Amino acid sequence: MELTGETRLFTREPMDLAAELAAGTYGPVIRDDLIAEIEAAGLRGRGGAGFPAHVKWRAVAANPGPRVVVANGEEGEPASRKDRWLLTHRPHLVLDGLLLAARAVGAARAVVYLSHADTVAAVEAALAERPPAMPVDVHVVAPTYVAGEESAACRSIGGGPALPLAKPPRVCDAGVDGRPTLVSNVETLAHAAWIARHGAAAYRGQGTPGSPGTTLVTLSGAVAAPGVYEVPFGPTLAELFDVAGGFTGTPAGFVMGGWFGGLLGPRHTGLRVTYEDVRAAGSGLGCGAVTALAADQDPLAVAAEITAWYAAESAGQCGVCVRGTAAIRDAFAALRDGAASAKDRADLARWGETLPGRGACAFLDGAAGWARTVLTEFEGVTI
Repeated sequence: MELTGETRLFTREPMDLAAELAAGTYGPVIRDDLIAEIEAAGLRGRGGAGFPAHVKWRAVAANPGPRVVVANGEEGEPASRKDRWLLTHRPHLVLDGLLLAARAVGAARAVVYLSHADTVAAVEAALAERPPAMPVDVHVVAPTYVAGEESAACRSIGGGPALPLAKPPRVCDAGVDGRPTLVSNVETLAHAAWIARHGAAAYRGQGTPGSPGTTLVTLSGAVAAPGVYEVPFGPTLAELFDVAGGFTGTPAGFVMGGWFGGLLGPRHTGLRVTYEDVRAAGSGLGCGAVTALAADQDPLAVAAEITAWYAAESAGQCGVCVRGTAAIRDAFAALRDGAASAKDRADLARWGETLPGRGACAFLDGAAGWARTVLTEFEGVTI
């Protein structure tokens, strides 16, 4: 597969208002039913879960107002840079998407939720350039992984701590200040703005029937030119990394979907980068970040490092998450050090199956995914 075709979001240089006007890409294009258009386009959220965007939009629109829309640019995923890149290079496209989403769901308030100084500066500069329209608030939060979870975002914007809440209620029913709230990743909103301008059929002109369109990816690790790229869905992992100059050696595996998707073995170079194919392989696309492990990297050492990060980043609200992430961390550390018992391996296998879905948010699921994928993918993992 040759990765050719138009880039819809990607630009080499940041685009201010003058650049967007010159390119003919500035300003929200109003469609009578944008929700129906993004449904026809098959747009999925780019924040991690890959949930059909129109479902969330419709759920918020169906609830009585006043409603709120939030552009979520709090990129706490260590392996991802695509949201920061988008906010600093195409802030007007994100703002167009935010205003279109507000109109589509009938929101009275719009908020951009950020955690990095460069994105705050870029968004505030873009807002200063735009003619008066619906007021947009910029809310800044300290960068943590869990701060990007949608209920944590709503809680922070409402004046509370940036920590997840148990569900129900979902934020589409009761989010910011108890109001129905649409929390949408900034890349999702940028694609929605593109769809409003060009239509669902054009959006489906790239990608696959099940995973249409293009997506931003962050490629890192054993790759010639790490960075953010825009690609259509459908290439193999090997073809994806060719966009960044190819592997710098034979990869030892792939950290998928940021640190949330676990670890796939080197046999997956032919895996197609679509939601359905990656899910069938036991992982997930998540935020679109993929790290290729170098040939000399020990998968157990990588798993021990990342699960230690999970234990440190836990919000500390759910006992099962605090205990579960710490136990997974300790078991992988023992495996890495050659000090594990048969019980450690059995426990990891069990936790990989039983812990997902137990916390207030999906954070624990990510740690459990490492237990499941490492033991499944690497035959050489022995006690």
